[in-house]
Amino acid sequence: MNSIVEVNNLTKNFYSKEGEIEVLSNISFSLDQGEILSLLGPSGSGKSTILNILTNLLKPTSGQISINGTIGYMFQKDHLLEWRSIMDNITIGIEIMHKKNDKKSMERIERLLKTYGLWDFRNMYPNELSGGMRQRVALIRTLSVDPDILLLDEPFSALDYQTRLMVNDDVYKIIKNENKSVILVTHDISEAIAMGDTVAVLSKRPSTIKKTFDIDLGLKDDRTPFKCRKVPSFQTYFDLLWKELDNNEI
Repeated sequence: MNSIVEVNNLTKNFYSKEGEIEVLSNISFSLDQGEILSLLGPSGSGKSTILNILTNLLKPTSGQISINGTIGYMFQKDHLLEWRSIMDNITIGIEIMHKKNDKKSMERIERLLKTYGLWDFRNMYPNELSGGMRQRVALIRTLSVDPDILLLDEPFSALDYQTRLMVNDDVYKIIKNENKSVILVTHDISEAIAMGDTVAVLSKRPSTIKKTFDIDLGLKDDRTPFKCRKVPSFQTYFDLLWKELDNNEI
């Protein structure tokens, strides 16, 4: 497979009145075309910092980053604008890029809305939708500009458990159908396994990658996060990742 993202020896220090704080220490990983990579680590381990560096919101202290494609960033909160309709929220990206009059861009958005069950809701407003539906809108908004790579920063953490399981499946299906390469940041072990083709485990700060696991649950074309959770080897991976994280790092 061809790597679409390569990160080598990434280090990030922050500076405050108290002095220098090393958050990331020699982080290295790669993301292959069409792969979902889960970055699993405890709170405060710098997972979001990695995403912010990949999108140039932060500059690394040292290290090399190679990105072969455009990036879409989906945040922890949906950040939908309550005064704009669902359609107007989804088209905000192409609006900023001055492409709202571009026929191809609008046809793409219409296809996404119709394919993923949002077309009938396009004239509604965010406060009229459930939490799970809002996250689906946020994902379609991120996909509206047709990025090659999706960065997902704990996008399910604000949802209740039952909704979270359903949205996991929704988002996974959309990602695979649209053939996107994804880096998912999470501190949820089950989510990392269910969603990811590969899981990279980060240590506490200063964060390093302790170990990387290739996830093979024996499911092929009909894989979904929900089905993954029912496979006997799922618990084996869970135990391995739990041991790697250590109980006191969750």
